[in-house]
Amino acid sequence: MRFSLIVATLGRSREIGELLESLLAQGRDDLEVIIVDQNADDRVAPILAPYASRLRITHLRSSIRNANHARNLGLRAAQGEIVTFPDDDCLYPDGVLARVDAAFRGDPTLGVLTGPAASPEGGLGSGRWREDSGAIDLTNVWTSVIEFNLFLPRPLMLHLGGFDERLGPGTRWGSAEGNDLVCRAMAQGAKAQYDSALRIIHPDKRLTEVAVSRAASYGRGLGFVLRRHGVPLSVWFAFLMRPIGGALISLARLRFHNAAYYAMSFWGRLIGGLASEARQSPLPAPLEGAA
Repeated sequence: MRFSLIVATLGRSREIGELLESLLAQGRDDLEVIIVDQNADDRVAPILAPYASRLRITHLRSSIRNANHARNLGLRAAQGEIVTFPDDDCLYPDGVLARVDAAFRGDPTLGVLTGPAASPEGGLGSGRWREDSGAIDLTNVWTSVIEFNLFLPRPLMLHLGGFDERLGPGTRWGSAEGNDLVCRAMAQGAKAQYDSALRIIHPDKRLTEVAVSRAASYGRGLGFVLRRHGVPLSVWFAFLMRPIGGALISLARLRFHNAAYYAMSFWGRLIGGLASEARQSPLPAPLEGAA
């Protein structure tokens, strides 16, 4: 098995079918899909049923509503050589897995491969992205990583302990778990590369009502991870000044909705960065996985 695609899902139905259709369009028979279902109801099973004969699908249930707990649950069951964690509302453009496969076969020392988010409307979305491909380090990992476009060899992912379950959706520190994971991989000596042409489609939620409601939590997560990994002051300065600038410009234009988003992002990043536990909390222990 070459690929294990681990999908943590909560509250979605139609989008899961669209993701599975895009995986079928990859034209590969060397992948498995592990759906980790955090719903209290049975909405997911009818969506998966039509694909049972066309894809290797494992449907796991979890009563814990924590995205990283779900991802790690799926990771323990995975059998693929390479693992990845698409969101339940992603779409895979044609040829994505072939591109990833070629990258890992072309460089056996490669430990982490990432790429940006593509907007359904075209162009890039869901964050600020590097323009050029290349090596990832502590100064550029913040513009090189998003969880649903992240590929690692399964043994490395297990050795790292998977995602830190104290971070991400469902926790106080609501984001940056992917950045944290890549930083931990690099600290272990793993080679990490960003491919600007490796794109996965995801709804662009910047400045939406959903984004505003999550801005403080997401900011806390980023601040927490920035402090955990002791990034240069220049990186800290950029991530604190940008939301201040965004808030001031939005206020000058009477865009109060946008100003609230930037203000809460700044406040969250500051709170996360000041959290002493960011430097004191232990890193995840290695996980046991499928043989």
